[in-house]
Amino acid sequence: MRDDWNVPANVAMNKSHGAAAPGPAAIELGLRRNWRQFWLLILVNAFVGAMVGLERTVLPLLAEQEFGLASRSAVLSFIATFGIVKALTNLFAGRLGDLYGRRRVLLVGWLFALPVPLLVIYAPSWSWIVFANVLLGINQGLAWSTTVIMKIDLVGPQQRGLAMGLNEFAGYLAGALAALGTGYVAEAHGLRPEPFYLGIAFAVIGLALSLLFVRETMRHVALEATSRAKEELSASGVFARVSWKDRALASASQAGMVNNLNDGLAWGLFPLFFAASGMGVGRIGVVSFTYLAVWGCLQLWTGALSDRWGRKWLIAAGMIVQGIAIGFVALLESFPGWLGAAALHGLGTAMVYPTLLAAIGDVAHPSWRGSAVGVYRLWRDSGYAVGALLAGVLADYFGMAPAIEVVAGLTVASGVLVILRMPETLRLNG
Repeated sequence: MRDDWNVPANVAMNKSHGAAAPGPAAIELGLRRNWRQFWLLILVNAFVGAMVGLERTVLPLLAEQEFGLASRSAVLSFIATFGIVKALTNLFAGRLGDLYGRRRVLLVGWLFALPVPLLVIYAPSWSWIVFANVLLGINQGLAWSTTVIMKIDLVGPQQRGLAMGLNEFAGYLAGALAALGTGYVAEAHGLRPEPFYLGIAFAVIGLALSLLFVRETMRHVALEATSRAKEELSASGVFARVSWKDRALASASQAGMVNNLNDGLAWGLFPLFFAASGMGVGRIGVVSFTYLAVWGCLQLWTGALSDRWGRKWLIAAGMIVQGIAIGFVALLESFPGWLGAAALHGLGTAMVYPTLLAAIGDVAHPSWRGSAVGVYRLWRDSGYAVGALLAGVLADYFGMAPAIEVVAGLTVASGVLVILRMPETLRLNG
């Protein structure tokens, strides 16, 4: 397949680097004008999300039942490892995409996914599972970050919320279906190897689609940059601006970090909490599916809504709703109650997740937008590590219910901080 858009950013945006291969006759911004590539990237991201969904139901139970891990901190070590690696990879993914092109980064990300299900299937010790999650973190950091950035590139400034809603919808709905499917497969056939055969197919198909059909989007970046005043930042300058200097970007970063802190709790501790109550693996899969499916599906609405209503109040309200839902998990003692709390948790996360990414796109200049998304996702996904470590330690010393309550309180506090500090970013859009 001809790949005439596969040019690095420093070629597409600076002709002094030499002539690039000719691109399409006309490059335009907008979802409708780029619908083929946009929906292809939606499909690719569904396979990225499915790779994580494989672990949502089964892996915490595998730690206890097959590897004999009694410590909650030890069980949650795979999430901490995943979060640290993914967070750091996000940082490099954004910068590498700005320098060398998005498509190359996406392809490398898929190569890291290929060994993951095989390592889980044949792991003789828990250390193999932890290593598999190192590779999974690299895969997610490179592949998911790149599909996010490429969609922002394609749609331009007018439909970022919708684009991010569609992107996160695909990733998390696929993750929900994978979590549900592995739960039922595990109940019928055991915790491994059968649930992870799906992962082999996901990785192969995702790599094939990216290699054969995905095209580079850097010419779209160059086009959008012509409509805005030139603004160049060093890597350290982008990091400082996203992390603390810019109130909007820094507020988004802290909210993203707390969001994934509580998602790490839902991923690692909730299955153990439910299992301790006597719930079977199939029903645990249903609760995991409900949380991820509501999160994924409602983003089709919340992302587009943020394009009309604004970003700030959706983010703040979503964080508070999340905190209330997590608190209900600790207080309730029945499957229907936990199912309702999972749906409420999914609603709050849907309000927050695409809106935070859209806010980053509002503020960041096209020339350093990829790097800004990378820094934001560094802070956001470090929440997995913080959440796993915090929840594990608190659960070991005080019990699982108190650990859940602490995370609920932190999540509400994050929403209040957004209200107090974050300005509205939609007016900066375009």
